[in-house]
Amino acid sequence: MALFDESTLRKLEQLTLVAERVRVGVMKGDRRSSKRGTSIEFADYRNYTQGDDLRRLDWNVYARLERPFIKLLEEEEDLTVHLLVDASGSMNWPDSTDEDENKLRYALKLAGALGHIGLTAGDLTAVTLLSSKGDHTWGPFRGQQNSLRLLKFLETANGDGITDLNLSLKNYALRGRRPGLLFVLSDLLSPNGYQDGLNRLQARGYEVGLIHLLSPDEVEPPVSGDLKLVDIETGADAEITLDPTTLDLYRERLQAWQSEIATTCAKRHVHYIPLTTDLPWEKLVMQTLRVKGVVK
Repeated sequence: MALFDESTLRKLEQLTLVAERVRVGVMKGDRRSSKRGTSIEFADYRNYTQGDDLRRLDWNVYARLERPFIKLLEEEEDLTVHLLVDASGSMNWPDSTDEDENKLRYALKLAGALGHIGLTAGDLTAVTLLSSKGDHTWGPFRGQQNSLRLLKFLETANGDGITDLNLSLKNYALRGRRPGLLFVLSDLLSPNGYQDGLNRLQARGYEVGLIHLLSPDEVEPPVSGDLKLVDIETGADAEITLDPTTLDLYRERLQAWQSEIATTCAKRHVHYIPLTTDLPWEKLVMQTLRVKGVVK
């Protein structure tokens, strides 16, 4: 099923991503920015990336080195966008007839929206699915002409197995990519946590946002009585009695967990965006993320 219709894509193209600390004056692209200038003062070169304007190639350098380089100008602005989607088994839930309630499906749509916004604005954009079977990366690419390829990549994604989110984030920080604005989309239901991974990413210079996805049924379980719970990733089971007292304790611990995450992110200057998948994703992008200062 397609992630978006044409009308939705047009709405997304009116937005840009907001980065507070990692935008650098290195390239004049299509980004809509108050810093956009008319300076033609040369600043540096960078490697050519698919989607770049061929008019910006330095053909003299290409003739000497036989490698394509793009001229960078002093007042010009560029942003690299990294979108990391947790594709673990716990994200592929609930198995509902309403696909939009599935956490992974919701995360993929949101990644597609943010990716399309970035590509349309001329931002270098990469999306990585974090999985126990090996991370799968699309990009980095630049330019709106790559949006269809991004959406097709996301439409074929599946969630399965156990993902060590902390390890995946640390490994991503070790890659030789240019730091930029980075969003992690996850339910954070990883036994090894996430904090060390965020620290490594920030140490590498990334501006990090954490989009914390939960199902409404995880926030307010719709069941009660004697139950057998089965871990969707490991298959381990546990028998419990979900009575009002137990449910109150569950709510307290869930709230404490989310408060702990919010505090951790605030101390690290990480954008923390908790949400449930019953929030219409279009309202999330068009309204909530604007209020949070993620898009404008």
